[in-house]
Amino acid sequence: MKKLINSPETVVKEALEGMAAMHPELIRVDLENQIIVRADAPVRGKVGVVSGGGSGHEPMHGGFVGRGMLDAACPGAIFTSPVPDQILAAMRAVNGGAGVFQIIKNYTGDVLNFEMAAELAQAEGIEVASVITNDDVAVEDSLYTAGRRGVGVTVLLEKIVGGLAESGASLEQVAALAKRVNEQGRSMGMALTSCTVPAKGTPTFDLGEDEMEIGIGIHGEPGRRRVKLAPAADIVEMLANPIIEDLGLKAGERVLAFVNGMGGTPLIELYIVARELARILKGRNITIARSLVGSYITSLEMAGCSITLLRVDDEMLRYWDAPVLTPALRWGI
Repeated sequence: MKKLINSPETVVKEALEGMAAMHPELIRVDLENQIIVRADAPVRGKVGVVSGGGSGHEPMHGGFVGRGMLDAACPGAIFTSPVPDQILAAMRAVNGGAGVFQIIKNYTGDVLNFEMAAELAQAEGIEVASVITNDDVAVEDSLYTAGRRGVGVTVLLEKIVGGLAESGASLEQVAALAKRVNEQGRSMGMALTSCTVPAKGTPTFDLGEDEMEIGIGIHGEPGRRRVKLAPAADIVEMLANPIIEDLGLKAGERVLAFVNGMGGTPLIELYIVARELARILKGRNITIARSLVGSYITSLEMAGCSITLLRVDDEMLRYWDAPVLTPALRWGI
């Protein structure tokens, strides 16, 4: 195992300390509760937006804490859900009196722990609403889930819903937009290599030199099938077509196209994937209204990519375009 770490036991703590040292104007880190909070939280009269999950997917979620996106993030141990007390601490920290909105990826531990934290917060008088993202078309049930996994749409939803919350919208309005975004987005990913959890020290799964996994999960969960390596054009067909079909996209519709790296894939390759995706969408007369290309929801050092398509309307585009200032995503400021 070759990694830029000091000790497998201190990876998450030291990464959080590094974030705090580099971005004091944007975030503050509560090491005792292991949460990341926007520097000016709680913002009075604003819905607090909270997300979280296992570490190892950076910059999701901590890199998206700041103005116009998340108010707090709760990183668990690597590939391990945050605990209820941790989530509750985040909710308390961002409660500005207008309620707290939870963005939860559909993994069993995340769902159970966020729901338990919501009950505790409600007992303290904090109004809570939530959405569970479940956009992965690859498999219906997986190692960590009942139903579809929550993946790339989570990032897009955090930005769009974060923009709406920043405008002073009510908890009910935030929840309604989140539900719509989740319903209109689909994703699918693939892997060229495995990844190694520091505490384990060996690859999560074995993949032959001439093989790739189609439909991989962000923790290295199995996908739809294992096949021989193929050109990027063929790989993008394998990912994009099931998404388009599942979403029922038709000629004349608009999408936000998100080409995501899994952690070990260079940007030059992601833009080749983006080129092939643009070709497919153009052939179907589907317009790319907005795009995002880069590594935003990763699986440690895994080489591979995922594609997310979100059918957009004017409201979604308005809040996607709204100013955002976080460690990992910033524009319009």
